Amino acid sequence: MGEQGFAAQERTAVLERMGREHFDILIIGGGITGAGIALDAADRGLKTALVEMQDFAAGTSSRSTKLVHGGLRYLKQFEVKMVAEVGKERAIVFENGPHVTIPERMLLPFHQGGTFNAFTTSIGLLVYDFLAGVKRSERRRMLDIQATLEREPLLKREGLKGSGSYVEYRTDDARLTIEVMKEAVTRGALAVNYAKADKLLYDSGRISGASVTDRITGKPYEIRASLVINAAGPWVDTLREMDRSKEGKVLRLTKGIHLVFDAERFPLQQAVYFDTPDGRMVFAIPRDGKTYAGTTDTVYEGDTAHPRMTAEDRAYVLQAINGMFPDVKLTVADVESSWAGVRPLIYEDGKSPSEISRKDEIWESRSGLITIAGGKLTGYRKMSELVVDRAVRELGRLRGQRFRACRTRHIPISGGNVGGLAGWDAFVSKQAAAGAALGLSPETARAWAARYGSNVERLFAIATRSMKNATETEAALPIEVRVPLLYAMEQEMTVTPSDFFIRRTGALFFQIDEVKRWKQAVIAWMSEYAGWSAEQERQYTAELDAYLYEAVTPVEVEAEPSAVKAI
Repeated sequence: MGEQGFAAQERTAVLERMGREHFDILIIGGGITGAGIALDAADRGLKTALVEMQDFAAGTSSRSTKLVHGGLRYLKQFEVKMVAEVGKERAIVFENGPHVTIPERMLLPFHQGGTFNAFTTSIGLLVYDFLAGVKRSERRRMLDIQATLEREPLLKREGLKGSGSYVEYRTDDARLTIEVMKEAVTRGALAVNYAKADKLLYDSGRISGASVTDRITGKPYEIRASLVINAAGPWVDTLREMDRSKEGKVLRLTKGIHLVFDAERFPLQQAVYFDTPDGRMVFAIPRDGKTYAGTTDTVYEGDTAHPRMTAEDRAYVLQAINGMFPDVKLTVADVESSWAGVRPLIYEDGKSPSEISRKDEIWESRSGLITIAGGKLTGYRKMSELVVDRAVRELGRLRGQRFRACRTRHIPISGGNVGGLAGWDAFVSKQAAAGAALGLSPETARAWAARYGSNVERLFAIATRSMKNATETEAALPIEVRVPLLYAMEQEMTVTPSDFFIRRTGALFFQIDEVKRWKQAVIAWMSEYAGWSAEQERQYTAELDAYLYEAVTPVEVEAEPSAVKAI
């Protein structure tokens, strides 16, 4: 991967190449949608460049409920077509990346006086199974009170009538994004993080590229392309304002937060999707010795790049948990970590707020700027296909070029060459044995195989090198930390400690004590490896400390200035 220009130290070389060459498409935005577009476009033979003003996935794509949804909740709005599309896409996402997507049975309990009952749950799940094309082993099961409590003893017993059981797919949203991006780079795309599009460029009134600033060095670049794709998520309207085309449909942002607890305090046996007294739905999901729960859904007008949990958000989720699981009696002191994210939803002038759409939409401005907005994590591949189909038609019109049809339905993402679901268990067992033969613990080798999939062999190579030639600073880190760190810097364009601890590993959410334990040693090694200045080291340390503080400390005023300054 390093030879393709995806090491942190190759960022400048990638930007300089972007500034020299002309591209078929320039994608602005490095979340899951931008990554998916880059993969599809590069595979079809389009010369592709992508810039992201923060780290990859730093916006909505690392702040979701971390589920590749089947779209069950859309049945409540009778969004039949959406359920069918999203359900089928979920299976494709899973098959192409089983190392970042895990099937997990979800319990949907129903209580006296609640939103659901046995009949509506049974019919709803039956229709869902049919529409979404759910495989036989994952289809719905209806459970009586006793069977429900056997699966989850913590559930509220008062008024319990039973439950439905269905399958959702748990994912690491940020790692899904980075693996899609890496596959795009492998297939020829150029992608760089911390590169902000400050100004759009035009030729005779038609958009022809963007002026981009490297936020690490401050150096500007002009990147020229036949087509520009606006995949900036919550910032798509910012680009449309630059393009003077923000009209008609606009974004409305809503915020969701999630809280993380140690499994000893919230020992959930299985994932639960439950309704609250105000009619909203909340997930509680066990994961790697922790349990996380969310989400809220509130109108958001604060700092788009830096949404924060408020005390009110935290109280709402705690109240929801304690209402459905009355024996756990969770308090503010039990919150180990949290995250907040914004959803970019589409609102059309003249419509009521209740008509805000969660669907994805594509539109083109008079200058030719193509914008993709809205949509869900699960649907990223199909959204990307539609955007690239449009780009290919436009390039055909402009230049008479022809490109192959979309093939991403059958392309494993980076790390996904494990033989699909059928080969997954055997792959992990084989790699655990291979790692042990190198001197790693079988547990470490198995954990790496489960996280990195077929890329685990690259980590084994780094481990072998590191065990032989570790510097004193490197050796201060245990191999379980230093090898993923080296891999992240050399092959996943990891620039800052926050990139590593939040988006490459998720440790700040699910292993926050480990982050506190190893942060100084990680910073020292990254500084030595990348040749940071004293000011950069101070800045990156302060950034990570702020994220650690904010993970457990709510903000009182939603729109207050960001405590974490942009790099």
